[in-house]
Amino acid sequence: TTIIMGGHYDHLGWGTEASTYRGPERLIHNGADDNASGTASVMELARYFSSRKDELKYSMLFCAFTGEEAGLLGSNHFSKHMTIDSSKVRLMVNFDMIGRLKEQESGLAIFGVGTATELQEYFKTVDTNQLKFVVKETGTGPSDHTAFYNQNIPVLHFFTGAHADYHKPSDDY
Repeated sequence: TTIIMGGHYDHLGWGTEASTYRGPERLIHNGADDNASGTASVMELARYFSSRKDELKYSMLFCAFTGEEAGLLGSNHFSKHMTIDSSKVRLMVNFDMIGRLKEQESGLAIFGVGTATELQEYFKTVDTNQLKFVVKETGTGPSDHTAFYNQNIPVLHFFTGAHADYHKPSDDY
């Protein structure tokens, strides 16, 4: 049984039609929150879990996808052509735009809680005094987890919310 942890590393480059920047000059869109925060989390989780392999109940697969900004291209392809037995995937956890938690009054948004009974039960027991969060039942949204949900795989998507720098050159470190 496998748990997939993923995030996307593509962004808008010098800007695309998805850019919300309307300035006069062409500027690079680094996407420090809207891609780098997720992929950095995936890499950190890979480092953390690799040092605890003997303690794990499940296999862990860490993925970085591209083509998210162009329509979930990488995650759609991978979810349909997995290199592992897809019937043994227990959960896909997606990290996208999680770098600005301190700025979000509502806390961390966790999408996909309704995609598995075990997830619903678990989140009923989590102490919200330790971490402020909002759960959403839906398994769909504009990020890579949707590709896995569409393949009948339970998902969780962690998200700290949109902000004024979304899809702009100012989304930088």
